[in-house]
Amino acid sequence: MIAQTANSGAKIETIPFMSTLSDRLNKAMKDGYTANMKVTKQGLYVEAKDRTYTPAEVRIIDFYRFEGQSDPADNAIMYVVETVDDVKGTLVDAYGAYADENVNKFMAEVEEINKKAVNKNAA
Repeated sequence: MIAQTANSGAKIETIPFMSTLSDRLNKAMKDGYTANMKVTKQGLYVEAKDRTYTPAEVRIIDFYRFEGQSDPADNAIMYVVETVDDVKGTLVDAYGAYADENVNKFMAEVEEINKKAVNKNAA
């Protein structure tokens, strides 16, 4: 938080800017993450390539969680993802109670594989 001083000399705390899902999607697209991705029972599917990737073929670059302002149940998560053949894209899912179980399972596998790879390279 940033502290600001009002004319009266009292400190006022301001909340840092929080971006929206559409802001983050637009930024990711500007950064070259243009492929739309979805998780199927077979893996991460990229329609533009007509290809499905396994968790070992995917790397999470970043992720963002969003909460709805009017409805706490209106939560989403956005993953910024790259594949082994340099496909860059985004994957968006509900977050929390309405999350897709296939997406949760797939992304948990991706995270676990990435952690093992980092630990192996650090050794």
